[in-house]
Amino acid sequence: MAFDSKGTVNKVMLIGRLGQEPELKYTPSGAAVLTLSVATNTSYKGQDGNSVENTEWHRVVVWRKLAEIMAQYAKKGSRVYVEGKLATRSWDDQNGVKRYTTEIQAENMQLLDSRSDAGASAAGYEPPMPGDAHMAEPSIEEGDDLPF
Repeated sequence: MAFDSKGTVNKVMLIGRLGQEPELKYTPSGAAVLTLSVATNTSYKGQDGNSVENTEWHRVVVWRKLAEIMAQYAKKGSRVYVEGKLATRSWDDQNGVKRYTTEIQAENMQLLDSRSDAGASAAGYEPPMPGDAHMAEPSIEEGDDLPF
């Protein structure tokens, strides 16, 4: 694991399922950007002894070639591995109120479903291997012109 010169780490790894169909868009400069909603689950025993399920939703943003690949093969319900970093961005809404969101900027992703789970559309597809799917961080101007 690489550390920056200040000894800090910003790394996220999760395995979850897509809660909706991936949404592929393009910035005005032509860069592909894919937004995903990934659900992870935890369970614990409540005070009454019954199992309690908790679902956490994660907004994931994928850029460029990896975005196009994942848009083609990932579907609602797909089980995915996501590796990236947390990023917070802000914007002014239509009423001029500053809004913030924290999301995972994916650097690597893999589909974890077996080919039979993923269906015929994924036949012949090999998920990207770590390192092969590494995506460079978007430039400031690409991040500023996102419609969401």
